[in-house]
Amino acid sequence: MDFTLIGKKIKELRKVLGLSQGELANGICTQAQISKIENGDVYPYASTLYLISQRLGVDVNYFFDIGLTPRLDYVQEVSKQLNNARKNMKYNEMKEIVDMEQTNPLFFQNKRNYQVLLWHKGIYEHAIHRNAVKAVEILQEAISLTQTTEKFYSERELEIVLSIGVIYTEEHDLRDALTTFENGLKYIWQIPYLNDTSIPTRFFYNIARVLTRLKSYEESDRYCIEGIGWCVKQESMYLLGELYYHRGYNHELKNNYSTALQLLEKAKFIFNLQQDERFANLINEKIEKLRTCLSLPE
Repeated sequence: MDFTLIGKKIKELRKVLGLSQGELANGICTQAQISKIENGDVYPYASTLYLISQRLGVDVNYFFDIGLTPRLDYVQEVSKQLNNARKNMKYNEMKEIVDMEQTNPLFFQNKRNYQVLLWHKGIYEHAIHRNAVKAVEILQEAISLTQTTEKFYSERELEIVLSIGVIYTEEHDLRDALTTFENGLKYIWQIPYLNDTSIPTRFFYNIARVLTRLKSYEESDRYCIEGIGWCVKQESMYLLGELYYHRGYNHELKNNYSTALQLLEKAKFIFNLQQDERFANLINEKIEKLRTCLSLPE
C-alpha cells in the first residue's frame, strides 16, 4: 500500500476544507502525528484513519482505494458509468463496460474494484439473460470478495444484497426476497457511520412491496411508516412519495378508501414538489377512483 499517496490526499482534503493540522488532529491524535501522516512518514492505525476520514467527510475506504489503486481516477470513472447505467436500466451498456474492464489489472487485481464489476455482471445476467440462479451466484460471489465476517456488511455489500432481493422479487420468490431484505435491514444498523442514508429507505420500501404481494398489508404499512420516519429524520425526499403512495395502495386494498385517498394526495403533493411526473397519471386515476367510491366531488 502506498502510504505517501494517502498522506497527500489527507493534506489536500484538509486544505480544501480550510483546516489546520491542529484542527484536523483535535480529539484524534497530535498535530505532529498528522504532519507525519501527511508526509508519508507513518501510517495511522485503522481507527485513527477512520476518525480522520469522518472529519474530512469521506468514506474510510476512499483512502484504502487510493493506497491500493494507482489510477483511482480511472476506476472511479468506470464505477460512475456503471452506476449511471444501472440507475437508467441500460443493461447492454452495463455489459459492454464489464466485458471491457474485467481483464484490466486495475480491477481484477483489486478485490474492491473487481467487486463493482461482479455486482453489475450479476444484475445484467438476470436483466438480459433472465438467469436468476446464475445472477444470484455472481452477486453472492461479489459479496464474498470483501466480506470478512457474516456478522457485518459494508454499505456496498448491502447494496448488492438489495440487488439479490430485487431478483428474488422479480422471480416471484417472495419468501426468499423477504428474508434477504429483512436480513439486510438488520445489518444496516451495525454500521457505525452510514454515508449513503438512502440504503435503509430502499430496504424499507422493498420489504413493504413484498409484504403487500404476500397480502400482509398491516405489516407492509408498518414498514412504510418506518421508512417515512427515516426520510423525515434524514431530511430526505428520496422514495418519500413512493412510500406514501404504497401506504395508500395498502389501504385501498383493505377498502379503507378515505385513508387511502389522504395518503395518495400526500404522495401526489410530494411528486409535484419533486417535479416527478412518472406516477402522475396513475395517481390521478386512483384518486379519481377513490373519490368516486366515496361519492366525493371532483
